[in-house]
Amino acid sequence: MTLDPGAARLDGRVAVVTGGGSGIGRGIAKGLAAFGARVAVWERDPDTAAAAAAEVADAGGTSLGLTVDVREGEQVAAALATTAAELGPVDILVNNAGGVFRAPLLETSENGIDALYRANLRHVIVCTQQVARSMVADGRPGSIMSVTSIEGVRAAPGFAAYAAAKAGVINFTKTAALELAPHGIRVNALAPDFTWTEGLAAIMGGPPDGPESAPMVPMNRVGHVDEMAGAALFLASDLSSYVTGQTLHVDGGTHAAGGWYHAPDTGEYVLGPNG
Repeated sequence: MTLDPGAARLDGRVAVVTGGGSGIGRGIAKGLAAFGARVAVWERDPDTAAAAAAEVADAGGTSLGLTVDVREGEQVAAALATTAAELGPVDILVNNAGGVFRAPLLETSENGIDALYRANLRHVIVCTQQVARSMVADGRPGSIMSVTSIEGVRAAPGFAAYAAAKAGVINFTKTAALELAPHGIRVNALAPDFTWTEGLAAIMGGPPDGPESAPMVPMNRVGHVDEMAGAALFLASDLSSYVTGQTLHVDGGTHAAGGWYHAPDTGEYVLGPNG
């Protein structure tokens, strides 16, 4: 097979992005649309769902904004049916929705544990299952990806349940990839670290593009949603036609660093607070 520039195009394909109303999800939705996909934004907040869909449309893409709580299987089924009716059968699924709050192990209630599981892992399984069933029923190949986190591969004190759920996404990705490979459905994951979004900007302040440096990241800068969108495009398109069961770390080198970081005073790599 000769590589063709058209392999990056998504013309004629329908993509669903969960949690696509803001941040990384909205960036991925706009990125996939820029390369020809018809994009459905599934978002719990009706205002951000509509706003994100409008941004995709303004950029020249075909879009649909649906108010969906992806933690509820019945709502997922209804949204899938509406998406297929209005845009066509789904070819690409991006499980991006998620949520986090600080929850130290000794202090987290069972309700808190359940909330973090439902927000970060359960919906990934439910959405993947329902979309994959539709692909198999139609005999169509497809690409499914889930946004996990650097916290899925390292300890995260104060965020035990969240990190466990994100680790679960990585393992689920491998298993789903094997089960769905005979059907031509690829399953992968994206693992960001410090990615600058409007939510972080509101919390931390600073310039729109983020702080000038990020010593905890080997590339010494924050990531941007467009960089996550580029990785998502790769996994969605035929450029990655032989890639499945993988977690792509879009993190400026954090996963590779394994605890090394730039000392603020010298810029040299040190391991831990004392070098």
